Amino acid sequence: MTVLVDVPMWPAHGRLWAHLVSDTSLHELHAFAERAALPPRSFDRDHYDVPEERVGELVALGAQQVTANELTRRLIASGLRVRSRDR
Repeated sequence: MTVLVDVPMWPAHGRLWAHLVSDTSLHELHAFAERAALPPRSFDRDHYDVPEERVGELVALGAQQVTANELTRRLIASGLRVRSRDR
């Protein structure tokens, strides 16, 4: 049971963004996001988009920081990944 956050590298709205996922369940992901006070609108089917400045806080709350490739690999392996064509 792990919540993962990747390295912020996705530019949008004048800042860099990271992704927050669970490799276990969406329930775990939503519970973690609620504890971190992430807005519900930042959820996008299988992940939360989080601004660069929040990553340290998420790690302090227990998220494991990984590379984008590792995050994607573990999300796919969990069966929770929503493919681009299914969005």
